[in-house]
Amino acid sequence: MERFNPVSAQQRTLKEFQFLSPLEPREIVGLWRGRGIPTGHPLDGVLENLGWFGKRFNADMRADALLFWSGKRRLIALDPRIVPLRLALRFHKIGRTRIARNLFSHLQRGLRAKGPVASLRTMPFRGVASAAMLYDDQPIVDYFRRIDQHRIMGAMTIRGDERIYFFELKRLPQKELSDFSQL
Repeated sequence: MERFNPVSAQQRTLKEFQFLSPLEPREIVGLWRGRGIPTGHPLDGVLENLGWFGKRFNADMRADALLFWSGKRRLIALDPRIVPLRLALRFHKIGRTRIARNLFSHLQRGLRAKGPVASLRTMPFRGVASAAMLYDDQPIVDYFRRIDQHRIMGAMTIRGDERIYFFELKRLPQKELSDFSQL
């Protein structure tokens, strides 16, 4: 059996991302359900374990970068400014545990954002300009490309770290938005 090679998985996924079509920021306005794309990045599986739902992009080009479940039908936006990013990357294995999930559910109230925490704009990534989300208080930029009419792929970059966290977002149809109690 062949062992998983994170370097080749990252390179393969990056190549796939590069072939996708660029987007304009206004095209991604709405509520999106997210899921990580496993490539051996330290955050693979961490967000899902902690109850990550996805992202919300607003018409004013501001965004809720981190939406999490709070209960079965309620979404809350968290403030990434409070997250110790370097520690999260270093101790990522803990983020995949049941203990982390339970602790995180109790800490959510203190991590709640007071409003949108990122901005949308067009930015180049590896020579292609497309929609991107810049976090206000973290050295993070998420770059986006179109998979199809309802799905986009994201490439989260962190200044000073060569690894890329890849994820997919699927737009929620308008009729499903009423299924959630949101803040």
